[in-house]
Amino acid sequence: MKKTMFAVALAATTALAMPALAQDKFSGGQVKIGILNDQSGPYADYGGKSSVEAAKIAIEEFGGKVAGKPIVLVDADHQNKPDVASNIARQWYDADGVDMIAELTTSSVALAVQSLSKEKNKIDMVVGAATSALTNDACTATGFHWAFDTYSLARGTGGALVKAGGNSWFFLTADYAFGHQLEKDTSNFVTEAGGKVLGAVRHPLNTADFSSFLLQAQASKAQVVGLANAGTDTTNAVKQAADFGIVKGGQKLAGLLFTLSEVHALGLEKAQGLVLTEAYYWDRDDKSREFAKKFMERTKRAPNMIQAGTYSAVRSYLKAVEAAGTDATDAVAAKLRELPVDDAFSKGKVAADGSFVHDMYLFEVKKPSESKAPWDYYKLLQTIPAAESFTPAAKSTCPLVKKS
Repeated sequence: MKKTMFAVALAATTALAMPALAQDKFSGGQVKIGILNDQSGPYADYGGKSSVEAAKIAIEEFGGKVAGKPIVLVDADHQNKPDVASNIARQWYDADGVDMIAELTTSSVALAVQSLSKEKNKIDMVVGAATSALTNDACTATGFHWAFDTYSLARGTGGALVKAGGNSWFFLTADYAFGHQLEKDTSNFVTEAGGKVLGAVRHPLNTADFSSFLLQAQASKAQVVGLANAGTDTTNAVKQAADFGIVKGGQKLAGLLFTLSEVHALGLEKAQGLVLTEAYYWDRDDKSREFAKKFMERTKRAPNMIQAGTYSAVRSYLKAVEAAGTDATDAVAAKLRELPVDDAFSKGKVAADGSFVHDMYLFEVKKPSESKAPWDYYKLLQTIPAAESFTPAAKSTCPLVKKS
């Protein structure tokens, strides 16, 4: 009798515990994603609220649920300040139940949040920041770099222009982690190809007046002026370079991080002929056009690689959660590394260092006479294979990468 009563009690206890155990697979009974980026500063068009819309498209494609659990999206403006970003991320992780943070425009912000994510054992998926340090010395088991990095940008634009005869370079560099790394990575490709770096000048983030910097570039007599900056810094530099007659004087401008958003802001008249590297173009194929149609209906603009990359990162995260059957960090991170990616943004796989490895594309901005429709801005010069686009294992300084 005692054994029977004990068995009944045990069965009842087990039955009561089962829903709780199932609930434990998902923190708070939901999957919560945060988009943290610049929504009011120099990178607001580059990613901004449009990246939030891209994330919403990915969530809607899942029907708003994953593994039967509701998906919740929050977003915030980090103002390009690492301390502001870290405070928001800490609040999200500690109090608000956020499982993953994505986008993270601005390299100093991305490095700070990736470090905090490691401390809290949470996943971060960097899209809008470029520094290759994220998957080298600063790599983590829970950190992922999704769309591009300074290595892939330098390999594309820098390598191509040296081959085309641009043997001497001078850099206008944004004075923070991203600019420094982009200048360094591009300089390496230039010198390896037999070119020379004649000098560089660094400018503060969100610079309005580039005159003194452009005069130094002009005086250098370098064949190529490399713009190691992004967002409105790049568009301002290009506009003012035209005022100084830099291109008319025989020097070539290289936008080392230049996207469709910046081309649109400049207009084809001023942007024509610029060579740039992107991971995505809306008119590449049927998948890219399908996503772009959804995006344009919401934003009235075509997506660039940061916005399409945010869509891909969120979609891939949700697929990993679905495959893992939980939002537990270690299980989801393992699935992100295991599952192949094939979506509107790109096709590829995640490497040991956390990089999403995929093809990159070298484009030239069309002349106004070549553009046949709104947002018809690019002609493809070269597809750079995935194997050549990102830091090879032999050159990696990420502790997670095993050297052969």
